[in-house]
Amino acid sequence: MTDRDSVPLDGPFDGPLDPAAMRKQYRADGLSETELADRPMEQFARWFRQAAEGAGLVEPNAMVVSTADADGRPSSRTVLLKQYDEQGFVFFTNYGSRKGLDLAANPYVSLLFPWLPLARQVVVSGVARRTGRDETAAYFRTRPHGSQLGAWASEQSSVILSRDELDASYAGLAARYPEGEQVPVPPNWGGYRVAPQAVEFWQGRENRLHDRLRYVAEADGSWRIERLSP
Repeated sequence: MTDRDSVPLDGPFDGPLDPAAMRKQYRADGLSETELADRPMEQFARWFRQAAEGAGLVEPNAMVVSTADADGRPSSRTVLLKQYDEQGFVFFTNYGSRKGLDLAANPYVSLLFPWLPLARQVVVSGVARRTGRDETAAYFRTRPHGSQLGAWASEQSSVILSRDELDASYAGLAARYPEGEQVPVPPNWGGYRVAPQAVEFWQGRENRLHDRLRYVAEADGSWRIERLSP
């Protein structure tokens, strides 16, 4: 008998879960070319509204942002979408963070919106450029006071000695800029707008025969729609 076999089932270790046995059969309605909007941002707006209003998602604007550094080494993290329009998708961050440094060296980025309760995903490939300082300042003013202070307190992605160091930095800022006092916009903090070059709309279907329809940007500003095999 191995040590693992000797552990009682009601003890602290019941054995590892088997992810290969976890299966969900998608039974959602399909997605056809005839249903799609002419442009990807219009189609995104349709799906985003459905995700925000009826899917029970805690943060429907949460997206996985994937970047790669100058050597091609990738990294991913979850970020909140703060604006979208015909020009693309906007998020805000510390420019000295890992993603900020990646984007300074390599502006190509992928966004993933995982709307799992709807058996949907949206995958964006595009190029990220910094927003203007006026746009950054306008958004910064809408943030809660504590979040404004947090943008100053955190040197995002840098190594710190302890949580106490972070809390002390925040406390010092809170004393300097009490509630009601205007907090200046951090100079190394701001937005990125991701201009899409391709946008895929993924709808889960039965038997893993999913619908995948992708918009691809053409040189003349139009969009080509193509169906991908699941």
